[in-house]
Amino acid sequence: MKKLIHLFIAGLIFPLLFSCSPEYIPNMVNTPLFEQQGDLQGNLSEGGSGTNIQLAYAVTDHFAVMANGSFENETSDTTEDFHKHTLYEIGGGYYDHIGGHGRYEFFGGIGTGRIKGYRENSRFDNPVSDARFFKLFVQPSVGLTSDYADGSIGSRLVMVRTDYNEEEPEAEPGFHPFFEPFLTARLGFKYVKVVSQLGFSMPIREDVPFDYQPIIFNVGLHFNISTRPGSGSQ
Repeated sequence: MKKLIHLFIAGLIFPLLFSCSPEYIPNMVNTPLFEQQGDLQGNLSEGGSGTNIQLAYAVTDHFAVMANGSFENETSDTTEDFHKHTLYEIGGGYYDHIGGHGRYEFFGGIGTGRIKGYRENSRFDNPVSDARFFKLFVQPSVGLTSDYADGSIGSRLVMVRTDYNEEEPEAEPGFHPFFEPFLTARLGFKYVKVVSQLGFSMPIREDVPFDYQPIIFNVGLHFNISTRPGSGSQ
């Protein structure tokens, strides 16, 4: 599955994703669309941000927590190109119903990670990346759920600070804002669905001093379990 998804990305959007060696890569947005207290949801996906692992749990009928990870370790067989990154996030937020199938939610959180990479044929910017980063995010979304199909639309506002491990002449301290609208679709059965997400990462200011990946694209599996005795799931 991982190889097929990477081939798809390479054929359609590879020039956009990997024309440089980015210091910021947006991970898949975790959008659980909870029904009630005790719901536990998880995603396992592959895409432009590598392998994404996501968990979310509804602590009460309105408050939920989440934990996310994104990982990649890719090397080239024919060049010196490579890319490695790790990202960890935690967050919490509010969710509620809109009628029988509608949901809205608002999450916020923090994340940290490390990126190292080299692109021999970088088209525009620095071919080398070696940095740690810290991020703050908020993400409102709204959607519809059923036993066989879920869909949501939302946006994520991210503040990213990059700390280089080597001195960069253009590096600027402080946070840089990104706006990341996204669409998420899930198809399958009550407890297991195929999930796909497409989005964009756009800097709000033009003077971003580091390279970034502009596309969010992931495909994987979504799991939905209710841990509350006698209660149903989505």
